[in-house]
Order: sequence, then C-alpha cells, then structure tokens
Amino acid sequence: MRINILLLLGSLVLLAGCSSHNTLPDFTASGYLADRGAVRIWRKNYQDTVHMLTVYTPFSDADVEQTEFTWQHNHLMSLERHIKGAKPDDVTLRFDSDGKLSFMQRQLAGHRESLSDDEVALYQFDVRRMLQISDALLSGRVVLHQGYWQPDNTVTSCQNQKVTPAFDNHARQIIRRLQGNQHSPVSIAWLEASQGTQLLLVTPQDLCASEPEEKNF
Repeated sequence: MRINILLLLGSLVLLAGCSSHNTLPDFTASGYLADRGAVRIWRKNYQDTVHMLTVYTPFSDADVEQTEFTWQHNHLMSLERHIKGAKPDDVTLRFDSDGKLSFMQRQLAGHRESLSDDEVALYQFDVRRMLQISDALLSGRVVLHQGYWQPDNTVTSCQNQKVTPAFDNHARQIIRRLQGNQHSPVSIAWLEASQGTQLLLVTPQDLCASEPEEKNF
C-alpha cells in the first residue's frame, strides 16, 4: 500500500482543525485518501490491545488489499493481509509476547512461500505506520461514514439513518455520474471532521455488507 503523506497531511489540515479533548469511543472508524486509492480504517481499543482492520481500495481496477492486525503492549501480535483478485496473496504472521515470530505463512495462487526476515520487518514497519496514522486521524476527529446514495441527494447510512453529508458540487457530480449507470443505489464512503466533509469512495459494491460491527470485531 503506497501512502502519499502530503495528501494525508493535507486531508488532516482540511478536515481536522483543532482536535477535541473529548474521550473517543473504544470502537472507531476513520480513513484517508492515498495516492492511488482510498483507505478505510476500523479500530477497537481494549485495555492495552489495539485491533485494527484497514481496507485499501484502488481507484483503478487493481485488487483490494485488506489487512487485519492486533497490537499489544507495544508489540505486533498477529497480522493477516489478503489481496483478492487475479493474483491473490494471503499473508499470516503471529508473534509471541516478546515480539518474536512464532508462525509465518504466505499463500499465493496455487502454492505457498516463506517470507524473508526483511519482508517480515517490512510488515511490522507498515503496521506501526498505520497505527501512527490512525492515531493522527483520531486526534483530528476524522470519522468515516458509509451508506447508500439516494435520488433526493441524501444518504441512507449503514445504520439505516437518513443523513445529508455536506458534499460540494464536484463530489455530487462524481456520485451522480456513477449512479447514472446503476440500477440500484451506489455505496459511498466519506469523512467528516470539525472543518469539513470529504468524499472518499463511490462504488457499485455494497460497502455496508462488509462493514464491521463492534460486537463482532
């Protein structure tokens, strides 16, 4: 997953403004625009453990990349990364309480491969970076929402509530352009913070069907 840090910082400046000191809930959703796609993040904090799911959706026809990991006492405990499509790539890593690798598996199309020490270190680095990005987004109160676009320019959220995001004309045109080719409402994902609303993703796929719920996360 390639991350354009300038775009990320620009999004935080645009959306976050001054952060609030109110306590965040244990289960949160956020996201940002990467250089070639959208990243959605779900996170649950409990005691000294952080459980996160990140989904990178390219704007092109490239494959979606999903990563789920658990971070505990400043150590990565487990990671699963799945790339679906023509060239599937599934990676599973598990670590003991001292941060040492205890299980490793990489499944490619039709065969398995081992990972080098450098590759494992790169996964650990990527996860730590995602945790830091999530911290920054939550500090700026950048919150992810998803739902179905309706003909009256409203959205039915995944929680079945009618909402009206404050999209600008350009964002509405993007949604209407894709909606015009579809028989059912398109799904959208967007970000909201104290100083703005940003469209993140528009797709004919049902985003709500795969949205994690706190009780099962």
